[in-house]
Amino acid sequence: MISRRPERSINIRGDSASFLLVIGNKRYSSWSLRPWLLLKRLGVAFEEILVPLRTPEAEDLKRRNCPSGRVPTLHHGNVIVWESLAICEYLADLFPDRLLRPADPGKRAEARSIACEMHAGFTALRSNMPCNVAISMTDKSRNKDVDRDIARIEAIWTKCREAHSQSGPFLFGHFTIADAMFAPVAIRFRAYGVELPGRAGEYGKTMLALPAMQEWIEAGRNETWRVTVYEPPFEAA
Repeated sequence: MISRRPERSINIRGDSASFLLVIGNKRYSSWSLRPWLLLKRLGVAFEEILVPLRTPEAEDLKRRNCPSGRVPTLHHGNVIVWESLAICEYLADLFPDRLLRPADPGKRAEARSIACEMHAGFTALRSNMPCNVAISMTDKSRNKDVDRDIARIEAIWTKCREAHSQSGPFLFGHFTIADAMFAPVAIRFRAYGVELPGRAGEYGKTMLALPAMQEWIEAGRNETWRVTVYEPPFEAA
């Protein structure tokens, strides 16, 4: 989803227009992490506006910077892009040499499919295990729908790693949009004590060990804002 601002010009290669990413709390905002991590992996310099969610100033910040009223939103020259996956796709178009989508058409289709599945699915996991980079608990109850989501993610990670283990440590060997989309899941699994076996478990550890992931997690832990519904014992909104 892209909107244009007329007052600035854009260079489609991304080498002259500046990047500004509007994000939510690093402690909680899994949607914001995805494009933020991709920008970090690209080595692109960018500015941030952090919107402290559910605070008095949040709505004004979102109204002034986010056409949809939600984070994340990317400003690049006279282009505004919102929604995590749309931002990632936009960056892939700007930097085609980085192969953020696999070059092979079949692999690219698979990568896009699992990225879209992550974007639209796994609602039981999201609801039962709110993203919080600062917690560690192993006694969180899970229902069969959550277990089904976990099993599906394990299957995706295992299949991809078995197919591409010789070409790198990520889902398709090198880092792609699919990895950015699944990055918050690695945080969720560690937070709630979900341990996956074999290649799937190794992949989760690889993601958590990335310097950019460590930077995000550390920043989230140091934030002073708290949102009750995302903190144990997860009180009702």
